[in-house]
Amino acid sequence: MTVEKWERRSEVPLILLALAFLVAYAWPVLDPRLDPSTRNVLDALSWTVWGAFAFDLLIRLVLADGRRAYAIRHWYDVALVAVPLLRPLRLLRLLALVRILDRSAANNLAGRVLVYVAGAASVAVGLGALAVLDAERSAEGVNIATIGDALWWACATVTTVGYGDRFPVTAEGRTIGVVLMVVGIGVVGAVIASVTSWILGRVEAERNERQLNES
Repeated sequence: MTVEKWERRSEVPLILLALAFLVAYAWPVLDPRLDPSTRNVLDALSWTVWGAFAFDLLIRLVLADGRRAYAIRHWYDVALVAVPLLRPLRLLRLLALVRILDRSAANNLAGRVLVYVAGAASVAVGLGALAVLDAERSAEGVNIATIGDALWWACATVTTVGYGDRFPVTAEGRTIGVVLMVVGIGVVGAVIASVTSWILGRVEAERNERQLNES
């Protein structure tokens, strides 16, 4: 089996595992009064998912022709497995769902842009809101204390609006804010670049058609 075949076969199971990890991570954040037994079960689930992603990475490295080159190209997977403190970032595997949706998306530019922008923005807002709420809730002078506040702040940050009525006060929360700003700039830039490319393509097609008619 090649590494490409393994990646195709494991893509959907990894998405389901990422969704399970999302539940295990989000539930204690949204319900801080969760009983210890349930919290222990969720923590065990999150480590189980981590083990599954570590096993997936190991299989891909074994199947890859150039293991070192493959590991360098997929450095983010290596980092997310090697550093347990980054476990929440494994939810970025949910972006694989965007690739699956792209297969059934319209074959035009508008369809692809809609899929990628909606997927990236939704994941960024959801994960950013959970992460900042987890970081900020118990801080002194906090003004992001509920999931509603966190979602509002994440939406304003990703869209680069930045009203300033909600903002993080901890170093961890501000780091999350910087990441969301970068994501927001990237999403907006991708939309502008795609629309510009589409307009230039239409202009070029009309120009070629006009030249053919004139000749």
